[in-house]
Parts: sequence; structure tokens; C-alpha cells
Amino acid sequence: MRHVLVLPDRDAAEEVARELADRFGVSDEPQLVRDALAGEDDAEDAQWLVVVEDPQARLDATALDDFVAELDGWREAP
Repeated sequence: MRHVLVLPDRDAAEEVARELADRFGVSDEPQLVRDALAGEDDAEDAQWLVVVEDPQARLDATALDDFVAELDGWREAP
């Protein structure tokens, strides 16, 4: 299973990536990806994705939702 967490900016995405190990015990480093909105080249119009691999499906989706909501983000439903 893969979780895609969408954050409003790079700082929020980096904070989420750092906190995943402490809060959820994620041992693999999550992948950060800049996701420019369609037709926009301006960095101000970019969202950031934090991709978390969860092969054993042990992460609580509701807890992830609550966690990223603290930083105005959300988890994309699979």
C-alpha cells in the first residue's frame, strides 16, 4: 500500500516527512515530490506530495489524515 499526503508547501512536506518516523514508526524515508498545478509554472502554485510506502498496510489512515490536516494537508484516497 502507498499513502500520498498532499501538503500546501515544501516546508510543511518536509516537516511531515521528518515527523513520520516519530509519530508512526516509518523507517523508510518518504519521497517528496513537487506537484505543480496544471498550467502553472510558478512555485507559489505548487503542492508538495509526501509518498509513504506501507507494504504491510500497518499505518492508520485516519491518524495520517488527522496528522496532515494539522498542516492544512490531506491524504489522497487510494
